[in-house]
Amino acid sequence: MRLDIDIPKDRPVLIAGPTASGKSALALQIAEDRGGAIINADALQVYDGWRILTARPSDADLARAPHHLYGHVPYQQDYSVGQWLREAEPFLSDGQPRPIIIGGTGLYFRALTEGLAEIPLPGPDIRAEGDRFLANYGLGAMVAELDAETRNRIDTNNPARVQRAWEVLRSTGRGLASWQDDTPPPLLPLSRTAPLVVNADKEVLNSRITDRFHAMIDAGALEEARRMLPDWDPKRLSSKAIGAPELIAHLSGEITLDDAIDRAIIASRQYAKRQRTWFRARMKDWHPVAVT
Repeated sequence: MRLDIDIPKDRPVLIAGPTASGKSALALQIAEDRGGAIINADALQVYDGWRILTARPSDADLARAPHHLYGHVPYQQDYSVGQWLREAEPFLSDGQPRPIIIGGTGLYFRALTEGLAEIPLPGPDIRAEGDRFLANYGLGAMVAELDAETRNRIDTNNPARVQRAWEVLRSTGRGLASWQDDTPPPLLPLSRTAPLVVNADKEVLNSRITDRFHAMIDAGALEEARRMLPDWDPKRLSSKAIGAPELIAHLSGEITLDDAIDRAIIASRQYAKRQRTWFRARMKDWHPVAVT
């Protein structure tokens, strides 16, 4: 990618973009050419276990620039945007290398640049109740139970986001939007950053997604899934890694490997579409970078 924006050496860089769009290569380019440490802002790359399927940096890339908040959370654990924000904060302080914050999780960037309300974490009983409700009644019924303001703010096609909002309402009696309205000042206002959002033509991105998933298979993604199979739990947040459910289904004898690959590619394209829609709606003030 070619940057047509001047980035001051002391200004933090934010790089958002859909999966397979080349964000990591751009971050490394900036780190090597202009200095800085790369901070992960992807909700799945924080987990250990799924290194290949989540496209975490290779050992070669790690040797080229400092990287932080990759693969440091056990895959069995939950992890929240609040935890990420607390862990990212030390890298934003004076005296640290200029942060280059990169990821595809828009909610992390929003919390970083707009602030995050301290919402009580629902307990395991509420989580289990939400799992049962979603399984028995479906996503539409869960969306219908949310307050109108929350429905208007979240991605109602994203089951994880909807269930999170449902659990907050169920456990606190207040809608997620109401909690968000009590947001404290942000750690890093957008005006103090160089915010970049990677844009990619749909067909170009679809081709990159296909090529990358086949490259993941060649790199050992199936063997990675086989190692995870004995402790597989589809309810874990780490199990949302694109391709993980499909490869596990193949290893469990439910579908062929070709079917698993095809389904994973389709799932990745659908995820990229949701990301692009989110970025277009909420990152209008970010500087676009075209995929070449």
